Parts: sequence; C-alpha cells; structure tokens
Amino acid sequence: QVQLVESGGGLVQAGGSLRLSCVASGRTFSTYTMGWFRQAPGKEREFVAAVTRSGGNTYYADSIKGRFTISRDNAKNTVYLQMNSLKPEDTAVYYCAAGLSIRSNYLYWGQGTQVTVSS
Repeated sequence: QVQLVESGGGLVQAGGSLRLSCVASGRTFSTYTMGWFRQAPGKEREFVAAVTRSGGNTYYADSIKGRFTISRDNAKNTVYLQMNSLKPEDTAVYYCAAGLSIRSNYLYWGQGTQVTVSS
C-alpha cells in the first residue's frame, strides 16, 4: 500500500509559476512510475506528465510540454511538478499517482491539490 499526499497548489496569475510536491509513504516508492494528472471542472481527468522509476525518462502531454517539468527524489520519496508560464486553462485539481507504466495502470492516487490560474 502506498499513500500519496500532494501539496503546493494555489492561486497564481497567468504567466506565474508553482511547484507541486507529492510525498509517498512506504519503502517501495522507487519501484513505481510516478505520474501527474489533472481534472478541470466538467472535464475528464487527463495525463500531464510521468517519470520512470529511476528518474531517467520523462513524458509529457503536448499541452504542457516545454512549460512543466516532472522530477523525483527517491531518497525523499517525493515527486515534483514544476509549472512555469501558467495559463488559465491549466486550472484544475492536480493528482499524483504511482503505477506500473507511463499512461495507464496507476494503482495509487493522492487526494489532489487545486491549482487556479487567473487571467
């Protein structure tokens, strides 16, 4: 069992930055691919970014490529999402997840953190 707790969300103006963090419980953090997803009001949850177990490979949705960076620190059981050049359409609840592959098979989810970007 893995428990995930996100933090770092908030209200920011367009063009600003936020850094989300997700801390995992347990000793198996490094065995999971870690991902970030988001869900805007009235929309389905969508993939944002993922990082492989060692942190050596990262993957991004086209909508955020070049603006967001995912990283992980296995010594701290933490995955990060650095979000720059934020846009109002980035407004959503952001979730971190632990899983077995890049875009699917996520087994554990956090409770989410709200990101609101004002225009």
